Amino acid sequence: MSHAVIAATGLFTPDQSISNAELVEAYNAWAERFNADHAAEIAEGDVAALTPSSVEFIEKASGIKSRFVLDKAGVLDPARMAPNIPERADEDLSIMAEMAVAAARQAIAAWGKPVSEIGAVLCAASNMPRPYPALSIEVQQALGIDGFAFDMNVACSSATFGIKTAADFIASGSVKAVLMVNPEVCSAHLNFKDRDSHFIFGDVATAVIVEASDQAGPGGWDVLGTRLKTVYSNNIRNNFGFLNRAALPTGASEPISSDGLSDKMFVQQGRKVFKDVVPMVSDMIVDHARDLGIDPATLKRMWLHQANINMNQFIGRKVLGRDPTPEENVIILDEYANTSSAGSIIAFHLRQQDMAPGDTGLICSFGAGYSAGTVFVRKRG
Repeated sequence: MSHAVIAATGLFTPDQSISNAELVEAYNAWAERFNADHAAEIAEGDVAALTPSSVEFIEKASGIKSRFVLDKAGVLDPARMAPNIPERADEDLSIMAEMAVAAARQAIAAWGKPVSEIGAVLCAASNMPRPYPALSIEVQQALGIDGFAFDMNVACSSATFGIKTAADFIASGSVKAVLMVNPEVCSAHLNFKDRDSHFIFGDVATAVIVEASDQAGPGGWDVLGTRLKTVYSNNIRNNFGFLNRAALPTGASEPISSDGLSDKMFVQQGRKVFKDVVPMVSDMIVDHARDLGIDPATLKRMWLHQANINMNQFIGRKVLGRDPTPEENVIILDEYANTSSAGSIIAFHLRQQDMAPGDTGLICSFGAGYSAGTVFVRKRG
């Protein structure tokens, strides 16, 4: 039976970047305005004054130094504090499809084969622009791919769940090649007015081509094994959905205002997430490796989900049994921030060229759900 091979990857990076210093300046200007507007309520103890953010706080808490975004001006405008991404006409390619297509074209070019060999397109991401038609089908049409397509959402773990799904299609013989894309406009679901999370996310898109080993050329990565895990938790949550409109108070006819969207965007209890997720993922990696006959201490490289440098360092130490080197435990979140499902794929895409045939590595994601996915790979000759 043919097994799955990761044959190529692609990356789309927006041309605008925001440094921590720029982000802090905008947040603090907004916070000062808020405190001034609510001075009386703050004095009476009815409203809590907002605390300024700082570059030092952000880097200590996360390891993030900058992030790429689709719209910098809106995010840094204290009167807006959100990206400005206008709606497009129904007949135009959506912004997320445009990002996915750009990443996919890069992967297809690296692959060097015609799109007629791709039998399925998966769009795996933490947020979709609409319930239907599926974003994956829009991408499929834009690239001229036959076959079928569908969307899937497992938050930050979507890409590894997508690779697992693609590998299963390959193993069953359903298709010979799968395109999996991960467009993430995380800046649109981030509350830039929340000091504890305003720095976390960036925008990006990645693409992965998974094909059957019996048709794969030289190079690429053999998929040695995939494993998925989910445990329900409210500690990372986004309550935005179509039922919000049905929950409007009697007599209300307007959409929910921007001031009422705090729980309709990204919300996280960071300390609880850290306490729950780090041991869960560490144990999952070690157990999966041993089931595959791999000594986890021999892994040449780990491309972990890029959410928080402290989480990655703890997981790296638990898996390898020692402090990993920067080459072993890849960190790209300092430049890209958290890009949800795309993070581990960015790390894999950017930091794999020096690997030698026979080297074994791990692509791993974890996040809301809770959800986690492990994909062990070995460099092909």
